[in-house]
Amino acid sequence: MPPLTSRKVLIPRWVQLVGLPLIVVGAWQFIGAVSHAVFIFVVAALIAILLNPIVRSFVALRIPRAASVLLVYLLFALTFVAAGVIAGTVIATQAQSASTVVQSEFSKAPGQTETPAQKKLDRLQVWLDHHHLHKIDVRNLGDKVQQKIDSLDVQSVSGKAVSIAQGILVGIVESLFNVVLVIVVSVYMLLDTPRLSLFLRRMLPHEEGESDLITRVERALISYVRGQILVSLVIGTSVGVLMYLLGVTGIFQNGDDYAIAFGAFAALTEVIPYVGPWLGAIPPFIVAVSESPTAALAVAVAFLIIHQIEGHIVIPKLMGGAVGVHPLLVIFALLAGEQLYGLAGVFITLPLVAVGRELFSFLRERIGLEAWARAPLTVEVPVEVEGRGPPPAPPTPPAGGADPATAG
Repeated sequence: MPPLTSRKVLIPRWVQLVGLPLIVVGAWQFIGAVSHAVFIFVVAALIAILLNPIVRSFVALRIPRAASVLLVYLLFALTFVAAGVIAGTVIATQAQSASTVVQSEFSKAPGQTETPAQKKLDRLQVWLDHHHLHKIDVRNLGDKVQQKIDSLDVQSVSGKAVSIAQGILVGIVESLFNVVLVIVVSVYMLLDTPRLSLFLRRMLPHEEGESDLITRVERALISYVRGQILVSLVIGTSVGVLMYLLGVTGIFQNGDDYAIAFGAFAALTEVIPYVGPWLGAIPPFIVAVSESPTAALAVAVAFLIIHQIEGHIVIPKLMGGAVGVHPLLVIFALLAGEQLYGLAGVFITLPLVAVGRELFSFLRERIGLEAWARAPLTVEVPVEVEGRGPPPAPPTPPAGGADPATAG
């Protein structure tokens, strides 16, 4: 769609110089003052934008809009409950089992003077000494780690159990309250979406058959979310399959036992840009290290291959230009989101960037900035031609005012 240059609204230069900076500073101060409320409304708006196409589909079946909104939320509630049951049975059980395996490496069995980890370090030290690498003292490093673990004050930790439990309880109550607020606000937004769309169509010019702002924002956000879900599923499945194969072949004996948990964790961390893929490799690598150096090396190589395929094939094919902004802007947005809202801000940053890009493109087609450049001023300056004197002065009339041509 070509830009609507004939109907662009030009912002005067004085507004650009004074008004726009004041608006930016004022908006930043306002967001900082009511950051929690802004976060609730932003999350609710993202949810409403994602669910609006589904609600519109139910409305097309002649179901009232209020009933359609209720039906959509019920369907998503059932989906989340089913996912929670699966996560609580299979994934949580495997994660707990993997944690027990790692913990047992640093615990002394009855009648033993060394932990399994210390025994493995002894064998590694023998191998290093045999290959003339005796200057590398891994046992000393292992003993220091073991001393740190053994020196943990269990009584001190248990004495803080009450305050920790209180903090967890307060956090759960606040989270539930925020979830209820997000749902209520998003329901109101879904109910009022047709009126908002009509209002925007009246305010901003549209060509015949052109998509309005809400439709364009929906497409941008759905494109990003769909691409991110596909990438997470592909990476999570790849991690689970590779860990299972390493376990079946005996290279990583615990790999097949915890393949589902490793794959689910990798799929979840894939949502975090840049650092997420490396975070997903930490749990299987730790479990592999507790098993053997060969298993740890195999897991490291497996994740290196997965990340190469992800960066060169999976993301370009599935994500495409879903965000479509410069990486430096993405990094800045992620840092700003983390600074304002912590981990939750990181998760909502890229959807907001995708929506913001489409909003900027929409407004740029309709709003322009008055140019600051001016045409050069034309100034007439008298120039004296070389070789010629100045033009003769007019004759001075004689005293008395008589005409010199008729005198005498």
